[in-house]
Amino acid sequence: MHATTGNDAPTITIPTTHNGPDGSGNGGYSAGLLAARLTAVGGPAVQVTLRVPPPLGRPLAVEEEDGAPVRLVDPEAADAKARLVAEAETVTVPDTPAVPGGPVDPAAAREAEGRYAGLDRHPFPRCYSCGTERAEGEGLRLFAGQVRAGHGPDGTGNTVACTWTPHPSLDDGTGAVGLPDVWAALDCPGGWSSDVAGRPAVLGRITVQVLSAPRIGRTHVVAGHLDSVDGRKIRTGSALYDADGLLLGQAWATWIALRG
Repeated sequence: MHATTGNDAPTITIPTTHNGPDGSGNGGYSAGLLAARLTAVGGPAVQVTLRVPPPLGRPLAVEEEDGAPVRLVDPEAADAKARLVAEAETVTVPDTPAVPGGPVDPAAAREAEGRYAGLDRHPFPRCYSCGTERAEGEGLRLFAGQVRAGHGPDGTGNTVACTWTPHPSLDDGTGAVGLPDVWAALDCPGGWSSDVAGRPAVLGRITVQVLSAPRIGRTHVVAGHLDSVDGRKIRTGSALYDADGLLLGQAWATWIALRG
């Protein structure tokens, strides 16, 4: 890979419709746009670290240099510390599954949607991935509720799940969902395995491997699992399955709880 910097760098623009918290990019979708520089469906896992909330609606430069992570840079950042938006690199996936216990049955996942904590209280109701104020075709509407209880004061081990039938608006031209939207689908269900409603958090780092692309119009299951809580750092896993329980992709993420 040759070096591309400055005016020679390609650009990525995160659509204004693809926010997480209001005013910044959905973490999974934004990370997936950058990861697409390094991988594809069936390709290697990529780890993306978000350094600042991804800006919406303006070109961000992709800087690539041999032997270094791919960097996403905001040339218009007023503060030099906010110039670096994200970094991405290929990695080896962990030995342990992102969601222990195997796939969740679609019927159980659908029933769990009624227990989605965001239905009652949602810190980011317009989130592209999990926002309750998004209409069909306007967001992914992933409402993951509890299917396996956790333990201890932090609920470690808690597992949530929901069904997902990708809308035709997500078709990448092949009848399947494009890579950035798969990353978005693997984002928020992991976060909701923790107490997002009571302790809002934002994505800090995510590692994803997509084995096979979900098909438009078919029922899938997305599950999230709370691995650990260490101060403001929350570690989760998420997994995407087809209706028969075949693993299509999984993610390991670190979230940062917002200061109260």
